[in-house]
Amino acid sequence: MAEAHDQISEMTFEQALRELETVVRKLESGDVPLDDSIDLYERGEQLRKACQKRLDAAQARIEKIVSDAEGKPTGTVPFDAEGRA
Repeated sequence: MAEAHDQISEMTFEQALRELETVVRKLESGDVPLDDSIDLYERGEQLRKACQKRLDAAQARIEKIVSDAEGKPTGTVPFDAEGRA
């Protein structure tokens, strides 16, 4: 597999996601021998974890600006704070 030489940690999120999509398409095609399917699945799981880690880090950095009645910024809150109980 040509993509296997790429270090996942050196990939951008978009590169990792594209490769993950390629892996999924190959696995779904059913045209891959069993041993290759296992290798592809392992690579796909590594890519999925890397993408999820980057998404989690991005979400942690996203903040929502909170405005007062006059529309002036008063601070920030975590992006997902509204969804918490």
